[in-house]
Amino acid sequence: MERNGTGVLSLDGFIDVDNYRYVYFVFFVAMYVVIVCSNCIIIYVIRIHRNLHEPMYIFIAALSLNSLLFSTTIYPKLIVDVLSHQQSVSYSVCLLQVYVFYSVAAADLMLLSGMAYDRYVSICKPLQYVSLMGKTRVCIFLGLAWFLPACHVSVSVIIRSKQKLCSFSSGGIFCNSAIAKIHCSTPTSLIVLGFIVIINMAVIPVLFILFTYIKIFAVAFGSHGETRTKAIDTCLPHLIVLILFSCLIVFDVIIGILETELPKILRLIISLQILVWSPLFNPIIYGLKMKEISKHIKKFNSCCNHVEMIKK
Repeated sequence: MERNGTGVLSLDGFIDVDNYRYVYFVFFVAMYVVIVCSNCIIIYVIRIHRNLHEPMYIFIAALSLNSLLFSTTIYPKLIVDVLSHQQSVSYSVCLLQVYVFYSVAAADLMLLSGMAYDRYVSICKPLQYVSLMGKTRVCIFLGLAWFLPACHVSVSVIIRSKQKLCSFSSGGIFCNSAIAKIHCSTPTSLIVLGFIVIINMAVIPVLFILFTYIKIFAVAFGSHGETRTKAIDTCLPHLIVLILFSCLIVFDVIIGILETELPKILRLIISLQILVWSPLFNPIIYGLKMKEISKHIKKFNSCCNHVEMIKK
């Protein structure tokens, strides 16, 4: 479809929008509000409490910031789509969603790698922690976590933006790996670049995280109870997030490879998992499992309830 010289893609991933329009609307609005509020609370709590100005909590705040960026790029468009008679997206906006989606996903993996290294130093080299995890090094970690994925993914998106389109149906509810099927052909250079991005931004970080956790658990289970408890308390939330994030990547790969072969209802369910899991579960897991954050959130809720009682 061409509209005013601009490619417009139809979003065919929704099921019975006319009948379930307001169900979709309420669901997406509720999810977006919960995601924004929960991640903002995590960032706010970490920001105002000086005892949380440590590398581990800074990385958690960065993950929450990524979740806000990802959700704000996707959810408002979904809300508009379900209220419209035609669900569509311009190709330029679609490429923007692809860029943010994969940049944020790669940045999340980089941040999780930084957190794994932080836990490794804290548990395996506690006497060197201050020197190895100073403010300068944390800032370098954060800068690389956002800069490297942004550069890697931007090259792929720029190349893809110049490819000819042979289809104007994305088959999804937002733009992700499935848009590869709308191009007439995929140049070899893009395939090679894709492998480089996957290796640099996914394989290497995951292998690094696994390596650090093997080291951590080897030290923890060979030490006394206090070290073991510290390892479990601080590492378990990180591992849960990593597992959930790995599921998100697997879901995206499934959609990209099998999109045309999957039943429409299954494609919609998988897409919703991608939209909900990472941005919503991150603050919930860290808010409930990290004792210091959980303690401050409870105090924050108590203060809010006290203010409400005073107003009444």
